[in-house]
Formats: sequence, C-alpha cells, structure tokens
Amino acid sequence: MATHARELGVTLTDGRRFQADLIGDDPDTDLAVIRISAPNLVPAHLGESHSIRVGQLAIAIGNPFGFQCSVTAGVVSALGRSLRAQSGRLIHDVIQTDAALNPGNSGGPLVNSKGEVIGVNTAIILPAQGICFAIAINTAKVVVSQLFKHGKVKRGSVGVVGQNVTLPRRVVRFHDLSSENGVLVVAVEPGSPAQKSGVQDGDVIISYDSHSTAGIDDLHKLLSEERIGKHTELRVLRRNRIVTMPIIAEELAAK
Repeated sequence: MATHARELGVTLTDGRRFQADLIGDDPDTDLAVIRISAPNLVPAHLGESHSIRVGQLAIAIGNPFGFQCSVTAGVVSALGRSLRAQSGRLIHDVIQTDAALNPGNSGGPLVNSKGEVIGVNTAIILPAQGICFAIAINTAKVVVSQLFKHGKVKRGSVGVVGQNVTLPRRVVRFHDLSSENGVLVVAVEPGSPAQKSGVQDGDVIISYDSHSTAGIDDLHKLLSEERIGKHTELRVLRRNRIVTMPIIAEELAAK
C-alpha cells in the first residue's frame, strides 16, 4: 500500500512526471487516493457497476512487470464475488474477469467497450489462469469519497474477538433461527460497546440490527459507517437462551 512508500510519484502517458501526495488509503479494499498538481489532465469516465452484465467485454490497462500501458481484453466472468483483502476483511461485490492480469496491473482500470471505467484491477489467483478480480467502480466511488472526506474509511466496531461456529440443530429448531451458524465471542475488549452492553465470553452472536450474523464476515459488513453511534440491538445465544441487548457501535480504531 501507498502508506509504506517513502515518496510517491506519477508518470503520465505523455512522459511527464510529478510528485504525488497521499490523500488516504484503505487496506480493506486495496484502494488509495493520491494527488498531483498538473495542468491539462483528462479525467477517465466512470461507469456504473449495476449496468455490468456477465459476458460483456472487459479491457484491463496497467503496467505488468513494468511494461507501460499494456492492454489485455476478456469478458466479465462473474459478478458479486467476494474476495478477502490482505487485512483479513472481505471485499464484497467484486468483478471476476478473464482479462489477463499480472503484477503491475493492480490499481489500473478495467473498462468496458465504451471506455468507461467499471472496476479497479486488484488481484489474481495463482496458479489459475483467467481468474482475475477488480473492485467494482461503485464500491470505489464510495471508498474514494470517504478518503477525500476523512483520509480513511470509517467502519464500526463492537469490541469483540470472535470465531465462526455451527449451532446445534436442536437449538436452531427450538428458537426458529434463520441460520445454523453464528459468531462465538472468544474475548470482549475492556471498555468496548460489547462490554458496556453486557456481552460475555462464550456468547454466540446471532443477529445485529435485526440482521442475521452467520459469521464474522456478516458482522463486519453490518458494522458500516452509518451504524457508528447508532442505537441498535444485538442478539446472542447464551447457554441455549436468547438474550437481546442494546448496543452502540464505535468507530474502529486505525491499526
């Protein structure tokens, strides 16, 4: 990520070079925003993720292995994929394409036949061929907006360490739960929203804000910026009985 660089520079297609400043970055989506001061810049046209269809043309642009402005073409192979970032969180609504990507393509645009940017290239799966991923442009728009506003992406936290568990079927049937899985609370951080609400080690979180939490990824997805400071309810399974408690998520501290 850009935060580990001692200095940043940008080389434009016409050969001009400029020093860049970091506005902010988000390891959870593998995106960053940098700024340069340069005249006569032409912005890329951004498309809409919801207009993308499986099978349509996808063109990836980047600098694989240092080969400047390389272009590869393929199709959109799938939509709505989830990809785990290096930070451990899932990136949702990822575009899968078979347009060839290599080291150096990351951060480059994925465009459609109209030249509109529909994604930001991010990852490949080795040693597989033709399985490449891009962050959907609508996701990128939201992340970039927050990076401009805050320099980071705000996410919520309730202050628990958890792990995914499968619930006994008899418990699921008895309580008529919508999922057979939940989040086992392994530890509760001192002074956290969870501790203030009475969450205990050994509780199994089964819903947050009326949404089922079948795993840690579900809980992460629900702990978005709009839920920070919001009064909501947490439902846990405690020794085979359901306990509902009020909770207010706090902003996740930067690592």
